[in-house]
Amino acid sequence: MAATVTLGSVTLAAPVMTASGTAGHGAELAPYMDLAELGAVVVKSLAAYEWKGNPAPRVHPAGVGMINAVGLQGPGVEHWLEHELPALATTGARVVASIWGRSVEDYAAAAAQLAAAPPSVVAVEVNLSCPNLEGRKGIFAHDAVLSAEVIAATAACGRPRWAKLSPNTDRVVDVAAAVQGAGAEAVTLINTLLGMVLDPATGLPVLGAGGGGYSGRAVHPVAVRAVFDVHAALPELPIIGTGGVASGWDAAELMLAGASAVQVGTATFADPKAPLTVLHELLAWCAHRGLTPSALTGLAHRGGLARR
Repeated sequence: MAATVTLGSVTLAAPVMTASGTAGHGAELAPYMDLAELGAVVVKSLAAYEWKGNPAPRVHPAGVGMINAVGLQGPGVEHWLEHELPALATTGARVVASIWGRSVEDYAAAAAQLAAAPPSVVAVEVNLSCPNLEGRKGIFAHDAVLSAEVIAATAACGRPRWAKLSPNTDRVVDVAAAVQGAGAEAVTLINTLLGMVLDPATGLPVLGAGGGGYSGRAVHPVAVRAVFDVHAALPELPIIGTGGVASGWDAAELMLAGASAVQVGTATFADPKAPLTVLHELLAWCAHRGLTPSALTGLAHRGGLARR
């Protein structure tokens, strides 16, 4: 059964990837699985400069998920290209670089640095869902005009761009349309939900930064809804679904809602092999129904499985 999927001009050999922020900057997960078997490894978001991130504590369990405020710690694009990417490329993995910035100019600089990346870097995911200094609401992806400006400014990377969008807004369809018009070949839905956990002993936030991003199984229905709504409004725009994916059915559900591929994130903290496990379960689920993964995309909009 063909497992290939297409996202704009990018064809991947499998529909499951890692999610940015959960698989490190390089080959950290290589001891646990054959990274080349995945569709791609999406690395932790990088800026044009080294960034230390937020104060500890940075991660805390929260119900059936987790909350984090790592703060996009990273060595910067140029350091990553020289010191982290080579080991990852050696595994045969297809690589998606993720970039972030605190201004449009920061994003443009990071993208320009990626122009020197080797062919193993098949796409660039532009993380619009992080704090910034320009948007009125503090997150680029809450502002359709600003999001489009960032996507237009990152063309220098010389690779297909995917825009990673936020669920913390009722304008996700508007933002998706704006970034598509500015040159994004796909959108990644969703990033974390804004949240906070208090310590029962102190009554204060458990994370050093106060609030953080909530992820895990509990956010999965939010991701399904976002994917469904964007696909309904923009059926020609490829979507990468992410949020609470921990099983083959979770992946299939996002694809039925409209995603062409999925990413596995928080589940990897509990089981480093989770992305590959999800891939195998998804392929088995499809094979049992006589479907290829690519045939799943958007079936929920066309009568579901009964009318395929």
